[in-house]
Amino acid sequence: MAEVNLPTRDQIDQKYKWNSGSAFASAADWDAEATKLAADAGNYKRFQGRLAEGPEVIEEAMAELQELTRRAYVLGSWAGMAYAVDTTDAEAGKRYGRANGLFGQVAAAVSFVEPELLALGADALRALTQHAQLAYLGQYVDNLLRRQAHVRSAEVEELLGLVASPFGNIEQTFSMAVDADFQFPPAIGAGGEQQAVSNANLPGILASPDRDARRTAWEGYMDEFLAHKNSLASNLMTSIKANVFTMRARRHESTLELALFPWNLPDASFHNLIDVFKKNLPTWHKYWRVRRKALGVDELNPYDIWAPLSGSRPAVPYERGVELICDGLAPMGPEYVETVRRGCLADRWVDVKPNKGKMGGAFSSGAPGVQPWIMMTYTDEVFSMSTLAHELGHSMHSLLTWQNQPVLYSDYGMFVAETASNFHQAMVRGHLLENVDDAAFQLAVLEEAMSNFHRYFFIMPTLARFELEVHQREERGEGLSADDMIELMADLFSEGYGGEMRVDRPRVGMTWATFGHLYIDYYVFQYATGISAANALAKRIRSGAPGAVDDYLKFLKSGNALYPIDALKVAGVDMTTPAPVEAAFEVLAGYVDRLEKLVG
Repeated sequence: MAEVNLPTRDQIDQKYKWNSGSAFASAADWDAEATKLAADAGNYKRFQGRLAEGPEVIEEAMAELQELTRRAYVLGSWAGMAYAVDTTDAEAGKRYGRANGLFGQVAAAVSFVEPELLALGADALRALTQHAQLAYLGQYVDNLLRRQAHVRSAEVEELLGLVASPFGNIEQTFSMAVDADFQFPPAIGAGGEQQAVSNANLPGILASPDRDARRTAWEGYMDEFLAHKNSLASNLMTSIKANVFTMRARRHESTLELALFPWNLPDASFHNLIDVFKKNLPTWHKYWRVRRKALGVDELNPYDIWAPLSGSRPAVPYERGVELICDGLAPMGPEYVETVRRGCLADRWVDVKPNKGKMGGAFSSGAPGVQPWIMMTYTDEVFSMSTLAHELGHSMHSLLTWQNQPVLYSDYGMFVAETASNFHQAMVRGHLLENVDDAAFQLAVLEEAMSNFHRYFFIMPTLARFELEVHQREERGEGLSADDMIELMADLFSEGYGGEMRVDRPRVGMTWATFGHLYIDYYVFQYATGISAANALAKRIRSGAPGAVDDYLKFLKSGNALYPIDALKVAGVDMTTPAPVEAAFEVLAGYVDRLEKLVG
């Protein structure tokens, strides 16, 4: 009943589907490659105990390790996309689960490499990089030595590799429940008409002018999560327990340190954001007042956050949206822009249309050796255009990294990833606000800007505060129940709303359960740091600062051949200080003031 108005997957025009054939011509080809990878991973053990033989053996072992990793990435990305676009496809679900298992097999097979390399000693490791064929290992060796205290014996490393598969299935359990099993009641509009509610189309309903439809959609959606609050809480706590287990196995002091350590990020990168966010909450309180007055309602509710502030929003069909994005990215140069245009219109990077069983949200995927893929639902308006721009930022970051770095450095961190995606949005938004005179379009762009900042500069820092607290309680052995989580979340949102919003505590408090992001520990705060760096870099490029474009392209091409903080310094922004976060709040305050004037 929940998706009765949506087409089935086979009813979608091929030109609006992701190009699955760019990696595997058929599911059978995927199955064959998965079987072969499992066998090849087993054969990798022939290098075990031999890395001390010399540079030639290490060169061969590292080359094969990277190729096994690349193939696992390709299999995993393809399976993840196939499952995301149709979660009702049981075979796709099985492949997604199998792909997680393959990652574990590869991790276990190569687990002896780092302990054996470290056994050579620091001087010998550094000497390896003097060989021409191993010079590229400089950053890897530096990072390996930095992490030495947290690398365990070969036996323990193998065990940690093996548990990656069952730990990985925790997130899949959440997805299976929310995307495949949950049945949301229909929204009921002011005229009594019913509309199906799904993860994919809920944002569109919440952005409709019909307040009854918004209210019933939001309440019914949250009530379905509330009905399963105990199972969802148990699943999330299992994920957190797994993280605490890894923290202790790796001998870290906290789960926050565990999450930030691989990317050499200081704890201050997290705490500076939270401190600046709390200090600037009055900016959000003002926005809620402006929005309530603009909507003409006596009381603002959570389902009013996305309501349109004008009678109708301008239509932006997919092809037109692509062109507007390309216009906004013009300062990046013709080669960059043409790559984006061709990816969207010719190479089918994007899965565009909604269908039954399609996962909600949006993400960019892919792997070295294949093209990027984007999973989203485009709804022919400014908001979807901005989402597309965001995911294209990820895709261009990935593509340029894959083209310029070995596989070893292709898995850049989230801290820089969310900069690249938000950079696209900031560039396009700045162009449109300066060059489109139509008042309705200006208002739509400002609404999109506020929605974007709301998600990344309000929701995500609030979830980050929640995430830190629940992890710390588990680290102390306290644990949390579903009701504890709901109360904590409701308190944090109440602080953020500042008395300007009605807080339906059970439903608002259940927000944590609607974000699969929390299954990637300490991910959400990096959206906020990302939007801060992105706006600073967009301002630098749009103002024509000498070398700004070249600096930014160097950043995109660096992957994780540089630590994230250093890569962003190459781009032109210093994230070791709170200044970029403060500057982003200035941008936000400017949008609020501009919106207040525009809506009168």
